Amino acid sequence: MAKIKRALISLTDKTGIVEFGRELSSAFGVEILSTGGTAKALRDGGVNVIDISDYTGFPEIMDGRVKTLHPRVHGGLLGLRDNPAHMKILEDLKINLIDMVVVNLYQFEKAVAKKETTLEEAIENIDIGGPSMLRSAAKNFKFVTVITDPLDYSKILEEMRQNNGETTYKTRFNLARKVYRLTHEYDGAISNYLDKIIP
Repeated sequence: MAKIKRALISLTDKTGIVEFGRELSSAFGVEILSTGGTAKALRDGGVNVIDISDYTGFPEIMDGRVKTLHPRVHGGLLGLRDNPAHMKILEDLKINLIDMVVVNLYQFEKAVAKKETTLEEAIENIDIGGPSMLRSAAKNFKFVTVITDPLDYSKILEEMRQNNGETTYKTRFNLARKVYRLTHEYDGAISNYLDKIIP
C-alpha cells in the first residue's frame, strides 16, 4: 500500500479536477502542489493549493517551458521509500516525498491537425515537463500513484476510501503501464509530424 500525503497536479485537460482535488484535500488531507492554470482552476474551486514555484523556490521561466524540471519535484517522485540512503538524501536536501502525480499532456496532435499550425507553434506544443513527471512517477510505481486519465479519478478515490487513503500495488502498476503507453504514443505523434517536415 502507498498512502497519499502529497499530490502534484498539472493538467491540460482539467475535466473533473476540481472535484477530484477537493476530495483529495478535504477527505484525505492531501497537500496539493500545482502549476499555472491548473492551480488557478483548483483555487477558484475552493481547493487549497501550493504553487510549484513556491514549493521549489524557483520561478516558472521561459514562458512556462521550465517549471517542474527541478530536483525538489523529481527527487520527491523518484526517491525509494524503503532505501535509507535515498531517504537520508531527501532529508538532507529538504526534499518532500510526492506520492501522487496527476498529469496530462499538451495536446500536440490536436495542435498539428490544424493546417495553419506552423512548425514553431507545433514545437511549443511539445510537452517536456509533463512526460518527465509521468515517467519519474511511473518508474517509482512501487510507491507513487500516477494518473493520466480523468476517467480514473473516481476509481482512485474509491480505492483510497477503502484503504485508509492508500492505493494498491496492482492499481499503481496498471496506472504506470498506461503512462508508458501514453508517452510512447505521444512521442510517436511528434516523430510522425517531424518526418513530414521538409527543413
